[in-house]
Amino acid sequence: MKIIIAGAGDVGFHLAKLLSYESQDTYIIDFDGEKLNYINNHLDVITKKGDATSIKLLNEIGIDSADLLLAVTDSQNTNFTISVIGKALGAKKTIARIKNQEFLKNDHINFEEYGVDFMISPEELAADEIKMLLNQSSFNDTVAFENGLFNVMGTSLTYKSPLVDLTVKEAKEKFSTVDFITIAIKREGIAQTIIPRGDSVYKVKDQVYFSVPKHSIDKLYPIVGQEHIKIKNVMILGGSSIGTKTTRNLCKENYKVKLIEKNKEKANTLAEELNHALIIQGDGRDIELLEEENIREMDAFIAVTGDSETNIMSCLVAKSKGVKKTVALVENMDYINISQTIGIDTLINKKLIAASNIFKHIRKGEILALANLHNIDAEVFEFEVQPGAKVTEKPIRELRFPREAVFGGIIRDGQAHMSFGDFQIQSGDKAIVFCLPEAISIVEELFN
Repeated sequence: MKIIIAGAGDVGFHLAKLLSYESQDTYIIDFDGEKLNYINNHLDVITKKGDATSIKLLNEIGIDSADLLLAVTDSQNTNFTISVIGKALGAKKTIARIKNQEFLKNDHINFEEYGVDFMISPEELAADEIKMLLNQSSFNDTVAFENGLFNVMGTSLTYKSPLVDLTVKEAKEKFSTVDFITIAIKREGIAQTIIPRGDSVYKVKDQVYFSVPKHSIDKLYPIVGQEHIKIKNVMILGGSSIGTKTTRNLCKENYKVKLIEKNKEKANTLAEELNHALIIQGDGRDIELLEEENIREMDAFIAVTGDSETNIMSCLVAKSKGVKKTVALVENMDYINISQTIGIDTLINKKLIAASNIFKHIRKGEILALANLHNIDAEVFEFEVQPGAKVTEKPIRELRFPREAVFGGIIRDGQAHMSFGDFQIQSGDKAIVFCLPEAISIVEELFN
């Protein structure tokens, strides 16, 4: 597959990094020679310095044979231009990163007619993820498939969890009335993600990921030693596009929201736009201000300013004041893996979320959804099973399924099914699969 990436920023770099693991024919274009030199030294991709809107440059790298053109620069207008030109020159599929969320919800313009096949807004995706995290507030990572029919949910085990010191097999026998599959364990001091087997043992401080059908979510809380936290009062720091969108999302679901914005003019504008939320003009780093605004009464604190360090520090302050759930937006990808270590429930990165959303267009097979979990270098897929696919030939236990992957569940005719060994997958099913990078190509072939 030939893929051209326009933009060597965080989104472009992360996509190139994922693609470099898989020997895809990948090109990345940017004006910034320093960024391209860094990529050349770290990734197995082809770099080209220049303007991705240049017809000459695009022709030089063979745009007419490109399977996918990803326009992910920081400029929305540039991304549109690149996509339109690339499509006209022969690119099979184009994806543009945008900021204007109206484009995603318009019924008046068919952007495909102009050469933009798909659009993606990192800010919109981040806001949606924050809402999901609050809905499942006792878990620090959550991904919903088919509107929540199946859910992948992650949490850190404490001494309160009755799973501790049990094997996976013992846990299934002890909690046989609860439908769940343990799909991954991240353990302190071990770099490699553990794909659990029957004899794998749960340990204190393990970050464990479960695949759970909707009807079993409430039953999972006591098993992991958590109580379902009722989130009602939410404080948001930062009137960014993510903060604004998150506020709108939460107000629609009757959360009580306070939003703190430092800039006076912006705060006034937000007060007019967000009439169901309380907008406070002030510096969210001011502990006295947070106390005045009753931070101790908040159930959740969400920091989405443009400064990662401010977001992290303010969440730590909120946690020290007794706030049950904290979410911080960070720009630095290196921060993602340290959230539980430093005491914040969840760190999110909008560019990582965007890259994951784009990546499903790169995968083989009929992929309906794809997600990266925050603390694990792996992916969760939702495949639509095609007629004649190899996974339909035998029951799951007889498939030559790689040890570095595991089924998380099957959706058939709108019903959730547990994917245990005797289950026979059929054409038309939707399969949830957790997969480490080294097994992705094998899994994709099984679904072809």
